[in-house]
Amino acid sequence: MSTPPSGQDTPVAPAFSSVDDVVTRLAEVGYLASDAVATTVFLADQLGKPLLVEGPAGVGKTELSRAVAAATGAELIRLQCYEGVDEARALYEWNHAKQLLRITAGREESWDEARSDIFSEEFLLPRPLLRAIRNDGPTVLLIDETDKADVEIEGLLLEVLGDFQVTVPELGTITAVHRPFVVLTSNATRELSEALRRRCLFLHVDFPESDLEERIVRLKVPELDEALATSLVRVVEALRNLGLRKAPSIAESIDWARTLVALGATTLDAQVVSDSLGVILKHTDDIAKARTKLDLPSILV
Repeated sequence: MSTPPSGQDTPVAPAFSSVDDVVTRLAEVGYLASDAVATTVFLADQLGKPLLVEGPAGVGKTELSRAVAAATGAELIRLQCYEGVDEARALYEWNHAKQLLRITAGREESWDEARSDIFSEEFLLPRPLLRAIRNDGPTVLLIDETDKADVEIEGLLLEVLGDFQVTVPELGTITAVHRPFVVLTSNATRELSEALRRRCLFLHVDFPESDLEERIVRLKVPELDEALATSLVRVVEALRNLGLRKAPSIAESIDWARTLVALGATTLDAQVVSDSLGVILKHTDDIAKARTKLDLPSILV
């Protein structure tokens, strides 16, 4: 298999022309980006650097990579990280069953003949990292929940993100034809290595400002009454200030908006809020605290 020389990946023209272009094109695919988000995405695109996005669960980290892919017409390739994910799941593995069948069928051959055959392209099973490197078109590589993977996997990520190339011993070094736009997400459940952080631009995504959150809710749930959307955002903001075990994110705000539409609610009164708290709060003690401490009259005045 012939591969491009190391470091000779084809330069890719930036997908976005300006920060305003990022804002406009992401909005066209349903993602309302803050100035900070749009600026960092633009710089990552211009500089060809991976983008590390940290923040609470449900604030739109994964959705950002989907939006960038949709806005630029790129293929989204996702590596979902979890405890125990290894090189075989992240990079590649060999189709051992097929290799065994090939060896059995060619018993008359020498081992050298069989070996050169079974360690060929036909028997290779590319996983997300290798697929992204070999993809010949625009690609967004999402390495999702990086902090859930074991520390050992970071060594592999450093090789991939450093030179955008990987080495398959039986085939040689494979270098990216087109450098992908890389997004790593983290909920900060463990500290990522400084070496990995150095290779990335950093973006912290927190809960949005109330005006932006209301725009997002109304975009995602257009059936929701405007006044009700305003009330919903105020209540969610108040809940976040109660010191809950798990504060509601923008994902829960959207779910709650859809719930209110389904219930046919026209206002957020105490009964509606109490009955539907399980949509936005996920722990019994949080729900109990909200029912005790949430002062709806002052919030919705």
